[in-house]
Amino acid sequence: MKPNRRKPMAEINVVPYIDVMLVLLVIFMITAPLITTGIEVELPEASSEPLPVDEEPPLIVSIDASGNYYLSLGEVQDQALQPQELVALVVKHRETHPKAGIVINADKKAFHGTVVKVMVLLQQEAGISDVGFATEPLE
Repeated sequence: MKPNRRKPMAEINVVPYIDVMLVLLVIFMITAPLITTGIEVELPEASSEPLPVDEEPPLIVSIDASGNYYLSLGEVQDQALQPQELVALVVKHRETHPKAGIVINADKKAFHGTVVKVMVLLQQEAGISDVGFATEPLE
């Protein structure tokens, strides 16, 4: 009579992999809101109340100290835009997201005329009248 030998079962224990995936998921969920949109600018200080949070995140138009325009939208986020390109992208975004607000994130060293130019373009060519400004709170 042959001895009763059982073949060893070859199975992979996936519990450690699931644990690692859950830890990564938690890390990504915590760090996702901390990601800044737009380019890095030095904001002016002002005493103001924070805007109420809407359902849709605002579209951020950034102006750096050199007067270059940037838009926090997909692939063009880190590319300097011409004024007409900026307006065209804002109009296209507002067609699909009509309730999304516009926030101008201008460096405090940017010329006043550059900021006014963006506001005029957004109002006259894109039909947008509600624009907010990003500032740092006074210390």
